[in-house]
Amino acid sequence: MPELPDLQAFSYNLDKKLAGKTIKEIVTVNAKKLNVTHQVLKETLEGQKLDKIYREGKELYIKFSKGDILGLHLMLHGKLYLTHGKNDNKYPIIELYFNDDTGLVLTDFQGIATPTLNPEEKEAPDALSKEAGADYLINILQKKKTNVKTILLDQKIIRGIGNAYADEILWHAGISPFSISNKIPTNKVKDLAKSIDAVLKDAEKSILKSNPDIINGEVRDFMLIHNSKKTHSPKGAEIKIKDGSRKTYYTDEQDLFE
Repeated sequence: MPELPDLQAFSYNLDKKLAGKTIKEIVTVNAKKLNVTHQVLKETLEGQKLDKIYREGKELYIKFSKGDILGLHLMLHGKLYLTHGKNDNKYPIIELYFNDDTGLVLTDFQGIATPTLNPEEKEAPDALSKEAGADYLINILQKKKTNVKTILLDQKIIRGIGNAYADEILWHAGISPFSISNKIPTNKVKDLAKSIDAVLKDAEKSILKSNPDIINGEVRDFMLIHNSKKTHSPKGAEIKIKDGSRKTYYTDEQDLFE
């Protein structure tokens, strides 16, 4: 699944290529979860100029000249493709065509990637927003008895962090993913807030450096801890893996608070 830094990179490249273009036609092929009818989507967006593309949480937002927004959630296997002329990519969900005969297509072989017209505003702050800083995390964690990784993955608490980057962030902060949230000292929560910002922003830079035109897929080879090809951390500790619905990568360098 593409995570926050991937989506940041996608939005950066898509915005460069598509901002300012006008929607000529929208084709809904397999949008099972579209929140409006295809006709409403067409009537709302066709003829509008694409203003900008940016990331919100785990979604890409396409904002148009009249203020309407088309949200795209890629889910596990959604991919975006730029086209010229007719789309020939398999498993299309939705196709956006512009006046210059170029297009943007969202595909998903599982058929569950989700377009949403004018998505509702979310209450939880985005992971890279000022609202998700140290004060917010301190207030949240003090009230929670669940482990800290679960909190980082809860999109109703903080939006955008996925499994792989939760592991990277917690290692960077020196906090075990199995630490009880309300047992983590304030100074370590401040380290956590700094690590969220640093790890996610550095990851975006790494992705764009190695794949400057990326608009789909995942780049993980630079990751320090959540990386199946690595056996030890940069500091020399063995990387351990706990299996579950999501694998957790960690080391004994991280402090366990319980």
